[in-house]
Amino acid sequence: MDDSLRVGADSLTQLGNHWAARLTTYRRDGTPVSTPVNVAVDRGRVFFRTYEQAGKFKRLRNNPEVDVAPSDARGRPTGPSTRAVARLLNGGDDRLAATLVDRKHRVFQGILIRLAHRLRGYTTRHFELLPPSNAAAGQSD
Repeated sequence: MDDSLRVGADSLTQLGNHWAARLTTYRRDGTPVSTPVNVAVDRGRVFFRTYEQAGKFKRLRNNPEVDVAPSDARGRPTGPSTRAVARLLNGGDDRLAATLVDRKHRVFQGILIRLAHRLRGYTTRHFELLPPSNAAAGQSD
């Protein structure tokens, strides 16, 4: 792995040391929109959860390129931002991400967010954050 890939991957996995991360997605016109997300990290893979009806999900479907930074619970960055690509998960990877996010954030994600999604009829989805240069390799699932 070349040094630039390692730096990107290391910056992403460091997000696991924080309660939240500020995820910046982009509208079709290029306008950035930032929201806090909870992340979970396992074996160098970084996951987060959202729901299909969220604007963030729709923006990611149109443009998976994001900026992500450690943040407080309100989304105020507490460290430097890193470029990444968000890959929508399915099957076993989706179940793994769900388990890890629930386990790391037991009350907030595992109970409160899951309950809110169920009561509102939302479809919960999971993404993996990849360094930009690894994204093409990660698409071949």
